[in-house]
Amino acid sequence: MKKQAKNSCIYSIIMAAFLLSAAPVSAKAQLPAEATTTESHFRAIEQPLALKIGVTAGGVALIGLELWWFLFSKNPAQKATAPGKPKEE
Repeated sequence: MKKQAKNSCIYSIIMAAFLLSAAPVSAKAQLPAEATTTESHFRAIEQPLALKIGVTAGGVALIGLELWWFLFSKNPAQKATAPGKPKEE
């Protein structure tokens, strides 16, 4: 089982390296000719302040929830004792 997991891990690393090395070539080939100029054709889209505040507050709340879940929600580990033996302190 360990050998199969090791082979699977190596295969995954090789495939990730292949995909990452091939990505810039394909992305560059898909750019239209006018996109290579230095002039920017993007225009800013203004969002309401309430929306910006809401999205920021939601993100902070989700980060706080994640921190609580993984760091603070579990009880601390206790030392295991064999059944019938008194607990040592």
